[in-house]
Parts: sequence; C-alpha cells; structure tokens
Amino acid sequence: MEYRVLGGSGLKVSALSYGVATFGGGGEFFEAWGNTQVAEARRLLDICFDAGINLFDTADVYSHGLSEEVLGKALKGKRDQALISTKATFRFGDGPNDLGSSRYHLRRSLEGSLRRLGTDYVDIYHLHGFDATTPIEETLDTLNTFVREGKVRYIACSNFSGWHLMKSLGISERYGWARYVAHQVYYSLIGRDYEWELMPLALDQKVGALVWSPLGWGRLTGKIRRGQPLPKTSRLHKTAESGPQVADEHLYAVVEALDAVAVETGKTVPQVALNWLLQRPTVSSVIIGARNEDQLRQNIAAAGWNLTAEQVATLDRASEQQPVYPYWHQRQFTERNPAPVPILK
Repeated sequence: MEYRVLGGSGLKVSALSYGVATFGGGGEFFEAWGNTQVAEARRLLDICFDAGINLFDTADVYSHGLSEEVLGKALKGKRDQALISTKATFRFGDGPNDLGSSRYHLRRSLEGSLRRLGTDYVDIYHLHGFDATTPIEETLDTLNTFVREGKVRYIACSNFSGWHLMKSLGISERYGWARYVAHQVYYSLIGRDYEWELMPLALDQKVGALVWSPLGWGRLTGKIRRGQPLPKTSRLHKTAESGPQVADEHLYAVVEALDAVAVETGKTVPQVALNWLLQRPTVSSVIIGARNEDQLRQNIAAAGWNLTAEQVATLDRASEQQPVYPYWHQRQFTERNPAPVPILK
C-alpha cells in the first residue's frame, strides 16, 4: 500500500481508506448502504490491516451513531494501528442546538463520538458541512481548542465551497490556529466539478483531498449499462435522489470507456475508476466502501498499479463536461491560469 502525506500536515495516510458508513445499518437510508455488525466488521478491518490500510472514516450521523459504535468495538485492542476520521455538524437530535458548528454543538458532538468510538482522541475531525449561521472564528477556535486538548489530532472539512475553505484558512492563519489539512470531497469520473475550483485551491493551500463516493454514488460498479435496468441489489433504488444527478447518456459514455480500459488492463470497472482517482492531483486518499469481504478485496485491488497515460486520457475524454462560469471562461487563458489537470481538445 502506498502512503501519502495528508495535505500540509506530517500525517501519512494510506492511498485507499475504508469508509464504514455500511456499519450499523440504522434506518432505511443507511440500511440500503449496508448492515455490518461487530463480528463481520472485525473481519473486514483485519483485511484492511493486512492490505496496509490505516485510515477508517465514519461520522456521527451514520446510522445515528451506530457506525461509530461498531467501528469502536471492532477496533478494540487495535486502536493504535488505526487512524480514525469522524465528522460533526449535521443534525444529531431534535433540539435547536443539536446541529451546526457552534461551540456548544461541536463540544457535545466530539464527546459523543469519543464515547461511541471507545477512544480518548480522534485522528481527523471533520466538519461535515459549512455552517453559515455560526461565526467562523467561533468554529475554528473550538476546533483549535480540541487540538490543544489532545482530543483531536488534525482538523478537516467536507463539502465546503471554495470561499468557505479559503476564508477559514485565512482566519486560522491570522490567529495561529490549527488549519484544515484535508477536505473530504465528492469526486469521480462522473462528478469532476472538484477540479474547477477546489482542486486549484487545494494545490495552492496544501489541503489534501479525501474522496468520498469515488464510484459515483454506486453508478460505476460495472452493473449499470446502456439498455439494462438497475440490478435488483443496489442502494440506488432507495438513495439515488439524495445523491448527485447524472444524465444517462453521459453515464453510459463513461461506463463504455471504463469497459474498454478494463479489457485492456484485465481489471474490473470499479478498479479502473478508483485507480483513475489515485492518479489525480491533491488526492491523499480514496475512501472505499464495501458490504462484504469480496467487495472489499476487489476495491483494495484498485491500488498497487497505474493506468497508462493513454488510458487516463481515454477516461478523461469520456468524462469531460463543460464547466460552469467562470471556469469555462478561465480555460481560455491557460497561459496564465493553468488547470491542474490537462484540458483535452
């Protein structure tokens, strides 16, 4: 397994990390993702450790805390081998202060996560989303306090806009507070918006990308193709509307390019899609999920080899889309405003 430095920190994370939103299976939404309980979770974690994966990602809202509980129990006796990433900000309770990034909510959220995980510190603590109603100074001061207390090693954000992240970094620099070293982002062959602004920002500010849903919300598993219905077992039956929307024709064009490259490489469609991400700028780790041992082993096999430049170009061409303004306009001025990845003509 390759290990990469996480953004501008000194922390090394495995190029592939394991997302455990499939642990717990609480509620209809998360049960559609998976329902892994402690005994099976231990087996899956052992497979990850054997492969060299050291980062495990969860959140307080995943199955309303059950994902954290299962992960904590499954890691018992092996905590020192694992880096744990969890998140807060989204609603966790019915009260008026049971959401957001206020000092009140973040303190309660961290204490709850530590209790459920059965640990006294979290390696990477994410804000799951941006809270526009809480002063950024209050949020960052709180996160900095967690770091000084030793309850959090590194801080990160998720699903921020470019200005959200840049303003936060500026405030951290102004006061000498801990800064975001990572940004957990949606990025896939059918969702390349990350490249327009967030990737150049990450390059400039040394913020590592932790990629969530790298298979495009389950659309790049190799089971969805032109003229075929959704497979009987697919989370898309219950979760498609809550995820990124993709035009059918664009999806089919990308899948057909993946099929062609998979034949050339002797790899599976999802392995090719994951490997493409591993070669993109700023990507520190790609978060893989799995319902069972076979899926996990298949996804782990996406690492340890590289697509050729020609194969990457094939996938780039098939997945390229017209960016929104001002990014399409900026592409006309590449001599002074170069894109972080090549723009194919």
